[in-house]
Amino acid sequence: LRKRGRLAIRKLKFTFQQDNDPNHTAKTTQEWLRDKSLNVLERPSHSPDLNPIKHLWKDLKIAVQQCSPSNLTELERICREQWEKLPKYRLDAVIAAKGASTKY
Repeated sequence: LRKRGRLAIRKLKFTFQQDNDPNHTAKTTQEWLRDKSLNVLERPSHSPDLNPIKHLWKDLKIAVQQCSPSNLTELERICREQWEKLPKYRLDAVIAAKGASTKY
């Protein structure tokens, strides 16, 4: 995170939610988060039901990348627009799956 991002996160009291991917649980990652005084939500292993939205992030990421935002303001606008365009059936499928995989 850049300096501005860290300040905004502390000011707004964000909490990071991560799965137990080895990249997130690596000692260097944990030390970095601790050194930056960032809040991290502790989660049990293998608990996809705690992050059902995870499957939508890929859809949103692909849609945003296709728009090629050139600055932070544009990125935020495009993220909001693309989120609104996600099909309702996709949202319903993710919720119904309760964190498990869904059919695309």
